[in-house]
Amino acid sequence: MTPVVDPESARAAYEAWHRALPASDLEAPPWVQMIRTRLEPGRDLAGRRVLEIGCGRGDFARWLAGLAERPRLLVAADFAVSAVAAGQSVGHKKGLDRIAWQVADIGALGFPDASFDTVFSLETIEHCPSPARAVSELARVLAPGGRLFLTTPNYLNFSGLYRVYLRLRGRRFSEAGQPINHPVLLPRTKHWVRSAGLRIVAVQSVGHPLPLPGGAIYLKFLDSLGPLTRWLGIQSMVVAEKIGR
Repeated sequence: MTPVVDPESARAAYEAWHRALPASDLEAPPWVQMIRTRLEPGRDLAGRRVLEIGCGRGDFARWLAGLAERPRLLVAADFAVSAVAAGQSVGHKKGLDRIAWQVADIGALGFPDASFDTVFSLETIEHCPSPARAVSELARVLAPGGRLFLTTPNYLNFSGLYRVYLRLRGRRFSEAGQPINHPVLLPRTKHWVRSAGLRIVAVQSVGHPLPLPGGAIYLKFLDSLGPLTRWLGIQSMVVAEKIGR
């Protein structure tokens, strides 16, 4: 279980984490690949107000900005000043000046209700003090008829058992050195989304690692079994819509 961390301590920890993070050449991680299968640029992007919260160094935001069907407004926000500064610098060098970069706390977003038509949160809520509060904020700033694309790890699998094993051994689990690591389960994520008043329209998970002492073996054949393994993949995605006018 991840200990409760106050916002200022979390901010300091993530500033240090982002400053130490090496550059990545991974263009399409599993969570981005899942989003691409459900994203409808004509509906979710073209002429829309779009927020990516937890943008990190902005790889996904820059990809959105480079699509032909561009948003009317694209805000890329992160908790860490260092991450936003890095994203803005790279975006400027690549000529993607249409992105509005901001520092923001997913647990207390400084945007009015219904500010955005599409919201993306990729691998973020599990690394904030209160995932449920974060999802509630995502729903609040989403306009009626808009869609939320939410990805998280899912520990309803061998990796979850490995986390239990580490805890029993008195060892702390960490996802790539992240300061906060909540053990998120896909059914729990769906509960948070529904509790926030959103209607779930799609659920997917991929990746089935078998943890071993020296690393992990990925059982790729399980990805192709569809609904039979939908709940068990280590990377999960929930797409939800806000109902109302």
